[in-house]
Amino acid sequence: MAFLKEEIESLNRQFRGIAPQEIISWALNNSNKPVVTTNFRPYEVAILHAVTDVSTEIPILWCDTGYNTPNTYKHAEDLISRLGLNIKLYVPKQTSAHRDSVMGIPQIDDPLHATFTEQVKLEPFRRAMEEHQPDVWFTNLRKGQTAHRNSLDVLSLSKDGVLKVSPFYYWNDTQLDAYLRDRQLPNEHKYFDPTKVLENRECGLHT
Repeated sequence: MAFLKEEIESLNRQFRGIAPQEIISWALNNSNKPVVTTNFRPYEVAILHAVTDVSTEIPILWCDTGYNTPNTYKHAEDLISRLGLNIKLYVPKQTSAHRDSVMGIPQIDDPLHATFTEQVKLEPFRRAMEEHQPDVWFTNLRKGQTAHRNSLDVLSLSKDGVLKVSPFYYWNDTQLDAYLRDRQLPNEHKYFDPTKVLENRECGLHT
């Protein structure tokens, strides 16, 4: 279902202060091919729990760069089992061992960093989206994460016209900590994204 900009702005005003599960239920009722994307970074468990609390069938797209920490991989396996996630795994076409031998992990100011990001994150993500062709894309974007994300809202449109739904957009860390504590859900803080390095950088998926 296609939404006009004016409709999205009106819905965003309505969704402020609404429980995430209510937003998710609305989105699923207005979707034919929804997906969730995750990298199991800090607080990702909130969106994974909230969505699967409404629907356990929704595809969870995990684009694994191959450079996650051991703790993140253990966290991912725990959540996949605990929440019964319908994981669809996408990995780079080249192994990390091969890439490390010819490129390593380039610094942000190295021209090869763009090539690295394309290989380990952007290409697998495009492949995942092309295969699933979603009309609704659940994310855990939140206000205050980056300058670009501050310009978004609960609902926004991707550059390809997919409706992005971020039910926790206005939540802060304290609120999310309480959400996880009340539901006895684990968090993950030993996460590292080699394409971003700094928390306030975008890697290209949401721009």
